[in-house]
Amino acid sequence: MNIYQLLQQKFKQALVAIGAPDDAAAPLSRSTRPEFGEYQFNGAMALAKSLRQKPRDIAEKIVAAVELDGIADKLEIAGPGFINVHLAPQWLATQLAEASQSPRLGVEQDEQQTVVVDYSSPNLAKEMHVGHLRTTIIGDAVVKALEFMGHKVIRQNHMGDWGTQFGMLITHLNDKLTQSGVAESALSDLEDFYREAKVRFDNEEGFADRARDNVVRLQSGDPQCISLWKTFVDVSIAHSEEVYEKLNVSLTRKDIKGESAYNADLANVISELRAQNIAVESQGAQAVFIQELADKEGNPAVYIVQKSGGGYLYATTDLAAMRYRSFTLNADRNLILTDARQALHFKQTEIVGRKAGFIKPEQTYEHCPFGMMLGNDGKPFKTRTGGTVKLVELLDEAVERSAALIAKRESDLSVELRSEIARKVGIGAVKYADLSKNRTTDYMFNWDSMLSFEGNTAPYLQYAYTRVQSIFRKAGVDRDSLQADINIGTEQEKLLAVKLLQYVEAIKQVTVEATPHVLCAYIYELASLFMSFYEACPILKDGVEESTKNSRLMLAAMTARTLQSGLDLLGIETMENM
Repeated sequence: MNIYQLLQQKFKQALVAIGAPDDAAAPLSRSTRPEFGEYQFNGAMALAKSLRQKPRDIAEKIVAAVELDGIADKLEIAGPGFINVHLAPQWLATQLAEASQSPRLGVEQDEQQTVVVDYSSPNLAKEMHVGHLRTTIIGDAVVKALEFMGHKVIRQNHMGDWGTQFGMLITHLNDKLTQSGVAESALSDLEDFYREAKVRFDNEEGFADRARDNVVRLQSGDPQCISLWKTFVDVSIAHSEEVYEKLNVSLTRKDIKGESAYNADLANVISELRAQNIAVESQGAQAVFIQELADKEGNPAVYIVQKSGGGYLYATTDLAAMRYRSFTLNADRNLILTDARQALHFKQTEIVGRKAGFIKPEQTYEHCPFGMMLGNDGKPFKTRTGGTVKLVELLDEAVERSAALIAKRESDLSVELRSEIARKVGIGAVKYADLSKNRTTDYMFNWDSMLSFEGNTAPYLQYAYTRVQSIFRKAGVDRDSLQADINIGTEQEKLLAVKLLQYVEAIKQVTVEATPHVLCAYIYELASLFMSFYEACPILKDGVEESTKNSRLMLAAMTARTLQSGLDLLGIETMENM
């Protein structure tokens, strides 16, 4: 049980003891300033009306009733009834010593749930671009945090591998192969390939008709068209895999569950919606009129599930995916990471899906929207010519810029090692600049700030880790086998100890809210507190007692392990030297 859970449990027991209602809230928060302790309980004021007592009097009764002997060395009432909790240094030392013996840093796993996470989802008709960065890395950080907390996570890469555009693309590919081409060569640049096919579709006589015919043949299961489609998909997936490898994310080919996977169920989705009178015919199309989302005039929102020509839409596929994940995968939670512009679509999908029984009542359907990546001009990030930035090119540029910066720093490291560091720093910088921002907001992409070795950046945190590691090299001590008593005597030691024990709180918030920026903020605060601790509390200087040195080395070891663990959950690599 972590500190927050333990304190909340103790205060809930105290509320029962003073006769508070059974449903009385037990609001606990971290204190904003060290002089106010580590945590603050704010439940007294809310009880004033029901208990007909002054908040401060209630707070005094809570302080008298709460059993925190040995856990807190001081409880003080502030203002109208806030209770400040000052944790006992010896208790913190004991908790930290126990955590240091655990490969999981003392983090206990949650009760397991099955969680489906839908993220990345590139369109295989085009190469991955910067618009896919946020969904891919935010989703992967959430997935890793969920797995760390013991949940069964099923990744679902809902790739766009179906649709009318594939008629155009496989027709163009067939012509290329007929001219003795090799698929991998023909599709080496998906953007160029798509443009060529589109130009032919718009301008070349007969091409559009052939493409439309191939759409019909493809959807009918024609072997030749299916073979061409599979070739296109396989080569396209290889492009995505290259990006995933560069990004250090955990998606693999087995996680792909593309739109095509639901084809066989789309007709069933429509028939079931019609049988339940949820979908009705409207101007030849099948539509659901959602009264819950009616406008000010009372006109319901219109959610089309089948076009008048019989074609299906994203809505149809998403409903089929919902049912598959709910009943076949038996997901307790469904998380979908897309940009905020799709928020209405997924809200509509959930309303329709729940009405139709495509998801069990107890299962969640959580759309986790994110903002846009903006350029320095405050507009969506583009190339200088206004085109879409390929993600693989952005990552390559990050590594190049990182290498240039590292080349300016004095170092006796080998060329190979400097190249490896440049890769880790460059990729880490791009990822952390994104992950450290609240996912619901837009953020401005800036090379200089993200690659800085100062401030809340990946290079700063990677460097902070190497600095802690260097202490053990200088001391001639193996970090992972070190065992010593921990003594917390200074303010800096206490602040660092508390922060180390709050690691689980940050991870749990990420798993509940799908907000990796919370973990980023925690890691940055931890690194900053360690720097303050290191400056105020000498470790290897002459005159430091052996017991004090070893105690502080234990704090340093826990800091290094926690930094490494946290960055690993974010998909950011560490290194021993920089």
